[in-house]
Amino acid sequence: MNQSLINAVFQPKPNKQESKADEITKNVRAIMNVEAAKRDTKTERLRASRLARDAQMPVAPMKKMRATVRRVK
Repeated sequence: MNQSLINAVFQPKPNKQESKADEITKNVRAIMNVEAAKRDTKTERLRASRLARDAQMPVAPMKKMRATVRRVK
């Protein structure tokens, strides 16, 4: 006999609770994926605006730090 036919016939069917849990899991994962995509697009938008803002700001020269002498006891 064909192996795929045997697997299709004798495959266990999930009960009602398992089916409901699988459906809930699928919906939750879809929601989480949408939220993650929104978060990523917002992060990219904010990063681009921050880089544009920083590019427009004048660069101030850095002050030289004084050399400190460490004392050994």
